[in-house]
Amino acid sequence: MLRKLLCVLLCLIILAGTGSSVLAETTWASEDLPSDRLPVPIEIVPWDELPPVNPDQHHYLLLCIDQKNRDAREDDAEAPKQRDGVSRKDVYGNTDGIVILTLDTRAKRIMLTSIIRDAIIRKRNTPDDKQKFGRINYVYNDSGPEELCKVISEHLGFRIEKYIMFTFFQVRDIIGLPILGGSVDVYLKKQDIDYLRDAYGVEPGWVVSTDGQYDIARNKRSPEGIYRLQPWAAVLYMRIRKNNRQGDLMRTQRARDVLSALADKCRTFTWEDALTLANNLAEHNNKTNMSSAEIAEAAGYAFQLRNCIIEELRIPADEDVRPITFAAMAAKEINWTSAREKMQDFLQNSFLVIDDEDDD
Repeated sequence: MLRKLLCVLLCLIILAGTGSSVLAETTWASEDLPSDRLPVPIEIVPWDELPPVNPDQHHYLLLCIDQKNRDAREDDAEAPKQRDGVSRKDVYGNTDGIVILTLDTRAKRIMLTSIIRDAIIRKRNTPDDKQKFGRINYVYNDSGPEELCKVISEHLGFRIEKYIMFTFFQVRDIIGLPILGGSVDVYLKKQDIDYLRDAYGVEPGWVVSTDGQYDIARNKRSPEGIYRLQPWAAVLYMRIRKNNRQGDLMRTQRARDVLSALADKCRTFTWEDALTLANNLAEHNNKTNMSSAEIAEAAGYAFQLRNCIIEELRIPADEDVRPITFAAMAAKEINWTSAREKMQDFLQNSFLVIDDEDDD
C-alpha cells in the first residue's frame, strides 16, 4: 500500500511541475481585465437538459435573507419596479446566506456547499448571444425562491428543487432551541473576536470561552480559541465580512462552521429529538416549498447519517473568482464551468480510495 501511495504522490508532483510556469500565467482568476466591464459569457446547463435526479442524493437549498424580520415574497408577486433607471428596489430582502445541504443515503455522506452572495450569474432564459447578468443574492427578491433554485441548478449542473428560507431572527431562534443547547461552540480567530467586540458591540455573556475564562466583552485580550456563542452572537459571527481581505469568501466559511457545529449536536439525537427539530423548522421559517411531511422525511435522512463526517465545499474556489464592477455594483465574477466540475466531483468522488491489498 505504501508503494502505491508513493507512486500516486510522485505522479501528482510530476503533473504539477509540468508546465507550471505557463499555468501560473494563464490562471482564469489572474487574467488582466478591467474591473468595470460586462461579465464574460457564462456557460450553463439549461433546466430541461439537466441530468435525472440521483434518487440517493437529496438536495436542500438553505437560505437566509438579510433582514431581521420581513414577510416572505408572495408566489405570484411581480418583479419590484426600480426606483430609477439604475437602482434595484429591495422589497423582500436579499439571500445573503446560500448553502446547499446534500444528504447521500447510499454513500453515507453529509455535504455542505456554500455560495458567495455577490457571485455574478446568468439570468435564466437569456440566449447565448444576448446574455443578461445579475448578482445571485438578488434573484429571490426579483423573481422568487423557485427561480433561485433553478439558477443555481443550471450553473452547477444538478437539480435542486426544495428550499427553506429564514430571517436573521429565525436563525437566532433555531440556534437558541433547548434541543440544540441554546448556543453554539466555534473557533474564533483574533480578528473575529475584535470585530465582534468593537464593530458589533456584543454584550457581556454573549461570547465566552468554553472554559469560562474569557468573556470577549470584558476581556480586551481574549486569545484565539473555542468560544460559546449565544444565539444572536452566532448570527453576528456569520455576518462578519469586513475583517479580512477575503470578505464574502470567509463569510461562507463561518456559516458552514456554525451549521457543522449545530449538526455535531445532533449526533446524540433520538428519533423523537429529530422530529422535534423538524417540527420547529416547519413552524419557524420565512418561506419553504416543503411540506411538514417532507421536512420530517429530510430529518429521517439526516438521522440515518448523524454520525457521518460533514464534508464542505465553497463555491467558488480561489482560482475561480475575480472582482468585477457591473451595473455600478461590486461583485465577483465566477468561472462557472470550473465551479460546476468541482461541484460534480464533490458530489461523486470526494474521497480517494486506495487499494489496500498490497501491504508493503
